[in-house]
Amino acid sequence: MISRTASVARRTAETNIQLELNLDGTGQSKINSGVGFLDHMLTLFAKHGLFDLTVECQGDICVDAHHTTEDIGICLGQAFAQALGDKRGLTRYGHIVLPMEETLVTVAVDLSGRNYVVFNAPIAAPKIGEFDSELVEDFWYSFASNALCNYHVLLHYGRNSHHVAEAIFKASARALRMAVTVDPRQVDVPSTKGTL
Repeated sequence: MISRTASVARRTAETNIQLELNLDGTGQSKINSGVGFLDHMLTLFAKHGLFDLTVECQGDICVDAHHTTEDIGICLGQAFAQALGDKRGLTRYGHIVLPMEETLVTVAVDLSGRNYVVFNAPIAAPKIGEFDSELVEDFWYSFASNALCNYHVLLHYGRNSHHVAEAIFKASARALRMAVTVDPRQVDVPSTKGTL
């Protein structure tokens, strides 16, 4: 099998990020974003996606977590796009309805080469600890814009904001794990266009 790995570096006046990804890993991760809640989300994302993921970020968290969260989303999306290559043999679509305690979330993805986001998952509390809840949506918007995928998330119900955010990251991991799986019957690119 061709190695489906990626290495992405991004340096701006706001963040300095090095990210490595292996789509065919075992869920190992080493995450140091400087934002505790984001570290937690990325660790469980790697575990549930069976992606090996390393993230090292120095960001302007003295301001807030916005630039760090958004820019890691950009880098992770770029890494997926890079690791997928021409997408030959790809399953392409992935979806899951995932429970997390009192919370139920659906995520569906299409690695179509076109970015589109429908984020219908309002998080009631403005903060999860020190983390701004709105950054969950910002992260996945940045990811989808750079992975060039359709990304849909629907919160059916949920009370605890930590559970809602965690369910979104876990469901995203599981849907992407399905979508990036190689289908042995799919000998070419899974599109009538001939390219994705």
